[in-house]
Amino acid sequence: MTTRIVTDSTAYLPGEVLEEHGIEVVPLHVVVGGRDHVEGRDVSAERVAAALREYTIVTTSRPTPQVFAETYQRLADEGATAIVSIHLSSQMSGTVEAARLAAAEAPVPVEVVDSETIGMAMGFAVVAAAEAAAGGADVTAILDAVRSRLQSSGVLFYVDTLEHLRRGGRIGAASALLGSALAIKPILAVRGGRIVPVEKVRTSARAVARIEAMVVEQVEQGGLAVDIAVHHLDAPVRADQIASQLRTMVPGSPTVLVVELGAVVGAHVGPGTVAIAVSPRPGDPLPDRPSPGEVSGS
Repeated sequence: MTTRIVTDSTAYLPGEVLEEHGIEVVPLHVVVGGRDHVEGRDVSAERVAAALREYTIVTTSRPTPQVFAETYQRLADEGATAIVSIHLSSQMSGTVEAARLAAAEAPVPVEVVDSETIGMAMGFAVVAAAEAAAGGADVTAILDAVRSRLQSSGVLFYVDTLEHLRRGGRIGAASALLGSALAIKPILAVRGGRIVPVEKVRTSARAVARIEAMVVEQVEQGGLAVDIAVHHLDAPVRADQIASQLRTMVPGSPTVLVVELGAVVGAHVGPGTVAIAVSPRPGDPLPDRPSPGEVSGS
Protein backbone atom coordinates (compact mmCIF):
# COMPACT_ATOMS: atom_id res chain seq x y z
CA MET A 1 0.00 0.00 0.00
CA THR A 2 1.06 3.56 -0.70
CA THR A 3 -0.38 6.18 1.63
CA ARG A 4 0.02 9.85 0.72
CA ILE A 5 -0.18 12.74 3.17
CA VAL A 6 -2.14 15.92 2.46
CA THR A 7 -2.28 19.11 4.52
CA ASP A 8 -3.18 22.74 3.90
CA SER A 9 -1.14 25.89 3.56
CA THR A 10 -1.59 26.95 7.20
CA ALA A 11 0.85 24.26 8.35
CA TYR A 12 3.56 26.60 7.05
CA LEU A 13 5.97 23.76 6.46
CA PRO A 14 9.17 24.89 4.71
CA GLY A 15 9.32 23.99 1.02
CA GLU A 16 12.31 21.69 1.44
CA VAL A 17 10.41 19.68 4.09
CA LEU A 18 7.40 19.29 1.81
CA GLU A 19 9.62 18.10 -1.03
CA GLU A 20 11.65 15.72 1.12
CA HIS A 21 8.57 13.97 2.48
CA GLY A 22 6.31 14.18 -0.57
CA ILE A 23 3.62 16.09 1.32
CA GLU A 24 0.79 17.56 -0.75
CA VAL A 25 -0.50 21.03 0.19
CA VAL A 26 -3.97 22.38 -0.58
CA PRO A 27 -3.84 26.18 -0.26
CA LEU A 28 -6.33 28.48 1.41
CA HIS A 29 -7.20 31.84 -0.13
CA VAL A 30 -6.74 35.40 1.08
CA VAL A 31 -8.63 38.38 -0.32
CA VAL A 32 -6.79 41.71 -0.15
CA GLY A 33 -8.79 44.78 -1.07
CA GLY A 34 -11.31 42.67 -2.96
CA ARG A 35 -8.73 40.72 -4.97
CA ASP A 36 -8.47 36.96 -4.43
CA HIS A 37 -5.06 35.36 -3.93
CA VAL A 38 -3.84 31.81 -3.35
CA GLU A 39 -1.71 31.46 -0.24
CA GLY A 40 1.85 30.51 -1.00
CA ARG A 41 1.53 31.28 -4.70
CA ASP A 42 0.65 34.87 -5.51
CA VAL A 43 0.52 36.80 -2.23
CA SER A 44 3.20 37.26 0.42
CA ALA A 45 2.92 37.70 4.16
CA GLU A 46 4.64 41.06 3.72
CA ARG A 47 1.87 42.21 1.37
CA VAL A 48 -0.76 41.21 3.91
CA ALA A 49 1.08 42.95 6.74
CA ALA A 50 1.30 46.15 4.68
CA ALA A 51 -2.41 45.96 3.80
CA LEU A 52 -3.36 45.54 7.45
CA ARG A 53 -1.27 48.55 8.43
CA GLU A 54 -3.05 50.56 5.72
CA TYR A 55 -6.45 49.35 7.04
CA THR A 56 -7.17 47.62 3.73
CA ILE A 57 -9.86 44.96 4.12
CA VAL A 58 -8.28 41.50 4.26
CA THR A 59 -10.37 38.32 4.47
CA THR A 60 -9.70 34.62 4.03
CA SER A 61 -11.55 31.62 2.61
CA ARG A 62 -11.24 27.84 2.63
CA PRO A 63 -10.39 25.66 -0.36
CA THR A 64 -13.45 24.30 -2.15
CA PRO A 65 -14.43 20.61 -1.97
CA GLN A 66 -13.69 20.45 -5.70
CA VAL A 67 -10.05 21.40 -5.11
CA PHE A 68 -9.73 18.63 -2.55
CA ALA A 69 -11.49 16.19 -4.88
CA GLU A 70 -9.06 17.01 -7.68
CA THR A 71 -6.10 16.58 -5.31
CA TYR A 72 -7.29 13.21 -4.05
CA GLN A 73 -7.97 12.03 -7.62
CA ARG A 74 -4.52 13.07 -8.80
CA LEU A 75 -2.79 11.29 -5.91
CA ALA A 76 -4.82 8.15 -6.64
CA ASP A 77 -3.79 8.40 -10.29
CA GLU A 78 -0.17 8.63 -9.13
CA GLY A 79 -0.53 5.34 -7.26
CA ALA A 80 -1.82 6.24 -3.81
CA THR A 81 -3.96 3.49 -2.30
CA ALA A 82 -4.92 5.58 0.75
CA ILE A 83 -4.69 9.22 1.85
CA VAL A 84 -4.40 10.88 5.25
CA SER A 85 -5.50 14.54 5.06
CA ILE A 86 -4.58 16.74 8.06
CA HIS A 87 -5.96 20.26 8.43
CA LEU A 88 -6.29 23.32 10.62
CA SER A 89 -8.85 23.50 13.38
CA SER A 90 -12.47 23.26 12.29
CA GLN A 91 -13.18 25.96 14.88
CA MET A 92 -11.17 28.40 12.76
CA SER A 93 -11.99 27.35 9.20
CA GLY A 94 -14.28 25.23 7.07
CA THR A 95 -11.28 23.52 5.47
CA VAL A 96 -11.87 20.22 7.31
CA GLU A 97 -15.51 20.21 6.18
CA ALA A 98 -14.48 20.74 2.55
CA ALA A 99 -11.95 17.91 2.81
CA ARG A 100 -14.55 15.54 4.27
CA LEU A 101 -17.04 16.30 1.52
CA ALA A 102 -14.40 15.44 -1.08
CA ALA A 103 -13.22 12.38 0.86
CA ALA A 104 -16.69 10.85 0.70
CA GLU A 105 -16.41 10.68 -3.11
CA ALA A 106 -12.69 9.97 -3.43
CA PRO A 107 -11.49 6.96 -5.50
CA VAL A 108 -9.37 5.69 -2.58
CA PRO A 109 -9.97 5.73 1.20
CA VAL A 110 -9.28 9.17 2.70
CA GLU A 111 -8.95 9.78 6.44
CA VAL A 112 -9.49 13.47 7.31
CA VAL A 113 -7.99 14.70 10.58
CA ASP A 114 -9.07 17.87 12.36
CA SER A 115 -5.80 18.90 14.00
CA GLU A 116 -7.57 21.35 16.35
CA THR A 117 -4.54 23.59 15.96
CA ILE A 118 -2.61 25.53 13.35
CA GLY A 119 0.88 26.36 12.09
CA MET A 120 3.80 24.08 12.88
CA ALA A 121 1.95 22.52 15.83
CA MET A 122 0.05 20.87 12.99
CA GLY A 123 3.04 20.80 10.67
CA PHE A 124 5.16 18.61 12.95
CA ALA A 125 2.30 16.09 13.10
CA VAL A 126 2.07 16.16 9.31
CA VAL A 127 5.78 15.34 9.07
CA ALA A 128 5.32 12.50 11.59
CA ALA A 129 2.58 11.12 9.34
CA ALA A 130 4.80 11.31 6.28
CA GLU A 131 7.67 9.59 8.09
CA ALA A 132 5.36 6.80 9.27
CA ALA A 133 3.99 6.36 5.75
CA ALA A 134 7.49 6.25 4.28
CA GLY A 135 8.36 3.55 6.80
CA GLY A 136 5.54 1.36 5.53
CA ALA A 137 3.06 1.97 8.34
CA ASP A 138 -0.58 1.28 7.60
CA VAL A 139 -3.25 3.98 7.88
CA THR A 140 -4.14 3.08 11.46
CA ALA A 141 -0.53 3.43 12.58
CA ILE A 142 -0.15 6.69 10.67
CA LEU A 143 -3.24 8.10 12.38
CA ASP A 144 -1.88 6.99 15.74
CA ALA A 145 1.37 8.85 15.03
CA VAL A 146 -0.52 11.99 14.04
CA ARG A 147 -2.85 12.00 17.04
CA SER A 148 -0.01 11.24 19.43
CA ARG A 149 1.82 14.31 18.19
CA LEU A 150 -1.24 16.55 18.19
CA GLN A 151 -2.39 15.52 21.64
CA SER A 152 0.61 17.05 23.38
CA SER A 153 1.45 19.88 20.97
CA GLY A 154 0.54 23.48 21.59
CA VAL A 155 0.82 27.06 20.36
CA LEU A 156 1.40 30.14 22.49
CA PHE A 157 1.39 33.55 20.91
CA TYR A 158 1.66 37.24 21.48
CA VAL A 159 -0.17 39.80 19.37
CA ASP A 160 0.46 43.52 19.27
CA THR A 161 -3.29 44.11 19.16
CA LEU A 162 -6.46 42.03 19.41
CA GLU A 163 -8.12 44.13 16.71
CA HIS A 164 -7.30 41.84 13.80
CA LEU A 165 -8.58 38.76 15.63
CA ARG A 166 -11.75 40.65 16.49
CA ARG A 167 -12.34 41.69 12.88
CA GLY A 168 -11.84 38.15 11.63
CA GLY A 169 -14.17 36.63 14.20
CA ARG A 170 -11.42 34.31 15.47
CA ILE A 171 -11.01 35.82 18.92
CA GLY A 172 -13.21 33.32 20.79
CA ALA A 173 -12.84 33.44 24.56
CA ALA A 174 -10.12 36.05 24.22
CA SER A 175 -12.89 38.60 23.61
CA ALA A 176 -12.93 39.04 27.39
CA LEU A 177 -9.66 40.95 27.01
CA LEU A 178 -11.02 43.57 24.62
CA GLY A 179 -12.17 45.98 27.31
CA SER A 180 -8.61 46.41 28.55
CA ALA A 181 -6.87 45.86 25.24
CA LEU A 182 -5.10 49.22 25.29
CA ALA A 183 -3.65 48.60 28.72
CA ILE A 184 -2.39 45.04 28.32
CA LYS A 185 -0.38 42.77 26.09
CA PRO A 186 -2.20 39.44 25.83
CA ILE A 187 -0.65 35.99 25.80
CA LEU A 188 -2.97 33.66 23.89
CA ALA A 189 -3.03 29.96 23.12
CA VAL A 190 -4.80 27.54 20.81
CA ARG A 191 -6.64 24.99 22.96
CA GLY A 192 -9.39 22.67 21.91
CA GLY A 193 -9.24 24.23 18.47
CA ARG A 194 -9.99 27.74 19.72
CA ILE A 195 -8.01 30.84 20.62
CA VAL A 196 -8.12 31.41 24.36
CA PRO A 197 -6.50 33.95 26.70
CA VAL A 198 -3.74 32.68 28.96
CA GLU A 199 -2.27 35.69 30.74
CA LYS A 200 -2.13 39.49 30.59
CA VAL A 201 1.07 41.48 30.96
CA ARG A 202 1.92 45.14 30.59
CA THR A 203 4.67 45.20 27.97
CA SER A 204 5.66 43.26 24.89
CA ALA A 205 9.04 42.41 26.45
CA ARG A 206 7.33 40.85 29.45
CA ALA A 207 4.97 38.95 27.17
CA VAL A 208 7.83 37.43 25.21
CA ALA A 209 9.78 36.55 28.37
CA ARG A 210 6.71 34.92 29.89
CA ILE A 211 6.03 32.85 26.77
CA GLU A 212 9.64 31.64 26.74
CA ALA A 213 9.35 30.64 30.41
CA MET A 214 6.05 28.83 29.75
CA VAL A 215 7.67 26.82 26.94
CA VAL A 216 10.49 25.75 29.26
CA GLU A 217 7.97 24.76 31.96
CA GLN A 218 5.96 22.73 29.45
CA VAL A 219 9.00 20.83 28.21
CA GLU A 220 10.32 20.10 31.69
CA GLN A 221 6.94 18.83 32.87
CA GLY A 222 6.42 16.71 29.77
CA GLY A 223 9.80 15.02 30.03
CA LEU A 224 10.09 14.51 26.27
CA ALA A 225 12.37 15.92 23.61
CA VAL A 226 10.54 18.48 21.48
CA ASP A 227 10.44 20.14 18.10
CA ILE A 228 9.94 23.91 18.25
CA ALA A 229 9.04 26.51 15.65
CA VAL A 230 8.88 30.26 16.15
CA HIS A 231 6.35 31.87 13.84
CA HIS A 232 6.12 35.58 13.17
CA LEU A 233 4.45 38.13 10.94
CA ASP A 234 6.70 41.02 9.97
CA ALA A 235 8.76 40.60 13.15
CA PRO A 236 11.90 38.72 12.04
CA VAL A 237 14.27 40.29 14.57
CA ARG A 238 12.02 39.46 17.51
CA ALA A 239 11.50 35.91 16.20
CA ASP A 240 15.24 35.32 15.78
CA GLN A 241 15.88 36.57 19.31
CA ILE A 242 13.25 34.24 20.75
CA ALA A 243 14.60 31.28 18.78
CA SER A 244 18.12 31.98 20.06
CA GLN A 245 16.87 32.15 23.63
CA LEU A 246 14.90 28.92 23.36
CA ARG A 247 17.85 27.01 21.93
CA THR A 248 19.71 27.62 25.20
CA MET A 249 16.81 27.72 27.68
CA VAL A 250 14.88 24.59 26.67
CA PRO A 251 16.19 21.27 28.02
CA GLY A 252 17.72 19.06 25.39
CA SER A 253 18.98 22.00 23.28
CA PRO A 254 16.35 21.47 20.55
CA THR A 255 16.53 22.65 16.99
CA VAL A 256 14.29 25.72 16.76
CA LEU A 257 12.94 26.69 13.35
CA VAL A 258 11.98 30.26 12.49
CA VAL A 259 9.02 30.20 10.10
CA GLU A 260 7.11 33.26 8.94
CA LEU A 261 3.35 33.07 9.22
CA GLY A 262 1.66 33.02 5.86
CA ALA A 263 -0.98 35.35 4.50
CA VAL A 264 -4.02 33.51 5.85
CA VAL A 265 -3.10 33.36 9.53
CA GLY A 266 -1.31 36.68 9.26
CA ALA A 267 -4.53 38.32 8.14
CA HIS A 268 -6.14 37.37 11.46
CA VAL A 269 -3.34 38.06 13.95
CA GLY A 270 -1.73 41.16 12.44
CA PRO A 271 1.81 42.50 12.11
CA GLY A 272 4.15 42.03 15.05
CA THR A 273 2.69 38.70 16.08
CA VAL A 274 5.03 36.02 17.38
CA ALA A 275 3.89 32.44 18.05
CA ILE A 276 5.76 29.45 19.44
CA ALA A 277 4.70 25.95 18.44
CA VAL A 278 5.96 23.14 20.67
CA SER A 279 5.58 19.50 19.61
CA PRO A 280 6.87 16.76 21.95
CA ARG A 281 8.24 13.60 20.33
CA PRO A 282 6.56 10.54 21.87
CA GLY A 283 9.01 7.90 23.02
CA ASP A 284 11.98 10.30 22.94
CA PRO A 285 12.76 11.29 26.56
CA LEU A 286 14.70 14.40 27.46
CA PRO A 287 18.40 13.75 28.03
CA ASP A 288 19.49 14.06 31.64
CA ARG A 289 20.84 17.45 32.56
CA PRO A 290 24.59 17.32 33.21
CA SER A 291 25.73 17.80 36.81
CA PRO A 292 27.71 20.98 37.66
CA GLY A 293 30.89 18.88 37.78
CA GLU A 294 30.27 17.54 34.29
CA VAL A 295 29.68 21.04 32.98
CA SER A 296 32.93 22.36 34.43
CA GLY A 297 34.87 19.29 33.37
CA SER A 298 35.96 18.41 36.92
